[in-house]
Amino acid sequence: MKFYKSDYFFKKEFVKDLILICICVVISLMASFLFVKYLIKNNEKLTYKEYDTKLSTGTIKNIFTDSDIIANIAAEVSPSVVYINTELEQTIQSPEVDIFNNDEFFKQFFGFSPFGEENMPKRQLKRKSAGTGSGTIITSDGYILTNYHVVRDASKITVKTRDEKEYKARIVGKDKFSDLAIIKIDEKNLTPARLGDSSKIRPGQWAIAVGSPQGLDNTVTLGIISALSRQIPELPNVSFIQTDAAINPGNSGGPLLNIKGEVVGINTAILGSAQNIGFAIPVNIAKNITGQLKSGQTIGHPWIGIAMAPLNKETLKTLGLSANTHGIAIAKVMPDSPSEASGLTEGDIIQRVDGKRYDKPKDVQNYIRSKKIGDKVNIQILRDGNILGKDVKIGNWGEK
Repeated sequence: MKFYKSDYFFKKEFVKDLILICICVVISLMASFLFVKYLIKNNEKLTYKEYDTKLSTGTIKNIFTDSDIIANIAAEVSPSVVYINTELEQTIQSPEVDIFNNDEFFKQFFGFSPFGEENMPKRQLKRKSAGTGSGTIITSDGYILTNYHVVRDASKITVKTRDEKEYKARIVGKDKFSDLAIIKIDEKNLTPARLGDSSKIRPGQWAIAVGSPQGLDNTVTLGIISALSRQIPELPNVSFIQTDAAINPGNSGGPLLNIKGEVVGINTAILGSAQNIGFAIPVNIAKNITGQLKSGQTIGHPWIGIAMAPLNKETLKTLGLSANTHGIAIAKVMPDSPSEASGLTEGDIIQRVDGKRYDKPKDVQNYIRSKKIGDKVNIQILRDGNILGKDVKIGNWGEK
């Protein structure tokens, strides 16, 4: 009986312990479930941020869960994007006898060419070439924003809208400095695009390009804003938006949009040696000069006519300067420029401008552009170990 009694109490204690263990396991599982649910919920808040698209429907959508959001933006903006076809007529000098056009003929049979290029009989021929691009409607009465290089020297401009209607267009204003132009078609009740604020965009935000690459009108591509304030040699006057949204020849002049469907840039150029590295002019630049372009005014651009380079180890070594030298090197002085007139020369080191020290060419550019045409700035330079001061009168880039 004693053994039986002990076994009984043992079993009783064992059951109690088992029940307690089960209760603890259930509580632990419930707590774990609630904790994991909390983490997932908060992770969704961090990862799946809702972007307020504010389309024409006024709805708020989530780009990660709503596959139609890009399609809705494209549908909204497509009536505002046009296909531009240009014709350019050029006069060229051509030899009167076609065989003279190829010196190799004479070299092959006679060992020499009897004609130097300057002595060949010439005749004038007219040659026509075609180009394509895109444009963004900015007013309901037919003003269209595009790139200057799209319509430059065009003898004929044809615009095709989303509904396949074609119009003859004329240039009303152009600015080579910023590579922007405005053309006009005679039409009413068009749908203008909504212009955003390019100062508010950040790398990593969504970017949508719409245009006519290779003549394929109303092409839509998606990417992100890759970087800001990019410089390219062909257009050193503009700080570009870099994007990986695919753009190609023919996209020039078309809009780069944010996730709200607002234009934040004008697609302009690509890096041909790479893939999906494109550049767009910030829309705020266009907004600042649109009024002047529409009225046909010449855009004034403060300018002193120098090309600059930051001081690095290689530049300092080339110029024979101390590694502790600060400033900006003048890489080139433009002929007939304000800087040439003031006596600045290639190799001078800019130390200060109006008493303020600068180490980045971009900062000097921005300061000059903040001044008025006709103002004078004092540029302190280092030349042959001596500090010199030069007064430079700011000129107008368009008048160089």
